[in-house]
Amino acid sequence: MNTARVVSLAEALSASVVAVPVTVDDTGAVRSPSLPERVGDIDLPLTWSAEWCRQRGLTASPGSVSALATSSGPLVLLVSVGAAEATPEAWRTVGASLVSRSRLAGGDLGVLMPTDGVAELSQAAEAVVTGVLLAAYEYKRLDPWGECLVAPVGQPLPSVADHDAVTRGVQRANVVAETINWAKRLIDTPAGHATPKELAKKFAQRLGSDPDTGVEIWTESTIREEGLGGLLAVGAGSAEPTRLVYARYRPADATSHVVLVGKGVTFDSGGLSLKPAESMMAMKTDMSGAAIVMATLSAVARLRIPLRVTAIAALTENLTGDRATKPGDVVTARNGTTIEILNTDAEGRVILADALSLAVEANPDVIIDVATLTGAQRVALGDEVGALYATSDDLARALTEAAALAGEPLWQLPLVDSYERHLESDVADLRNIAKGGGAGSITAALFLRHFVGSRPWAHLDIAGPGRSEQTRGYVTKGGTAFGARALVRYLESVASQGTPS
Repeated sequence: MNTARVVSLAEALSASVVAVPVTVDDTGAVRSPSLPERVGDIDLPLTWSAEWCRQRGLTASPGSVSALATSSGPLVLLVSVGAAEATPEAWRTVGASLVSRSRLAGGDLGVLMPTDGVAELSQAAEAVVTGVLLAAYEYKRLDPWGECLVAPVGQPLPSVADHDAVTRGVQRANVVAETINWAKRLIDTPAGHATPKELAKKFAQRLGSDPDTGVEIWTESTIREEGLGGLLAVGAGSAEPTRLVYARYRPADATSHVVLVGKGVTFDSGGLSLKPAESMMAMKTDMSGAAIVMATLSAVARLRIPLRVTAIAALTENLTGDRATKPGDVVTARNGTTIEILNTDAEGRVILADALSLAVEANPDVIIDVATLTGAQRVALGDEVGALYATSDDLARALTEAAALAGEPLWQLPLVDSYERHLESDVADLRNIAKGGGAGSITAALFLRHFVGSRPWAHLDIAGPGRSEQTRGYVTKGGTAFGARALVRYLESVASQGTPS
């Protein structure tokens, strides 16, 4: 299921599966004032008793589903949106819960979107479609298994304003969810196919067709001429050539400029500081940050958000060839900072040093980087919450709010200035791992701070939520592209305010 569209009630009722969102009140009874009288051979009363719901396992938990028996017509699914005003996350959960049930039936999924009592109708419609489309993603499957057909329904009949609000939400969900699934597919692609060179081509192919967008691919000769010593050092042990992708979205009506930077290690063996075999199994996803920032730029362009956005992705492999960087080597980053490489498995921050230096030279209002950077982040926050570091409280607040609305929670961690002493090197300006080994996510962020100058900057460490070991709701197993939806929300807020936080 790759797309959704707004249709008439009659067309929605002709789908193979018809979903009816309902509210479960505090007594356990189901109430829905927004129903047609009949679907197939089933009469739909406005209220089902608490006992009826209990017997069928329909509860106030968002996403709880009960199928109605029918001898003809579509499969009818009652799906709970909760006991109170549904949040966007509840609506996304509703969408996700419908996918496994309807996939077995095949064909289209019709969603009867209630218009009564929904405060933010566009937002709710967007959320339920987002849940459907993200949950429907399968890496192994390319062919769609039907459309999501959304019909606004209510008593009295939905107004034109209601219909327009639902349409806006569905259209936005189509753009954003499709872009997220594109990024997830790249993240899930085996590293032997998604090499730096091939990944750069994929980025250029997509963004090259987006409005007001231009893409440059820097080869190793350009990277060397531009002085990106960190990026070259990390890729030195691989036979695959390193790349840097520099993409710009420049609409004529833009008033502000945000640069996004993504870590793109297409496979991370740890280099000569070799990872254990088990730790390498998922390292094809270590380019998630690069896919996320390019997907964010693509979504912003397709939504035609009036904001300049630049996305920079440093792409390389970290392997153990005979030219690999050795522990103790010193490299020079783009901005002239020297870095002592004491652990080649702390490579992400080294390539980001160059990419962030380029970001500063673009003279933006804000810089944000995204990276599956440290195991310490997963230890601190697990696999559902990303770590946020920022040099501006306003920026941190704006990103946290956008992330909460998108269902991609971020938790701000401190940039502890006194920990800078752990990055001191005897032979260079910085060492790439901290002395003592503690506060690994914080010291990695402090390392990156050396390359952003005085501009407002935020760092998203998504090592935990960037990959899921199991499907839960609309988060499918594998790469998640965590943070992309939050960034789109944030960039929309920047455009609407005229100046970034």
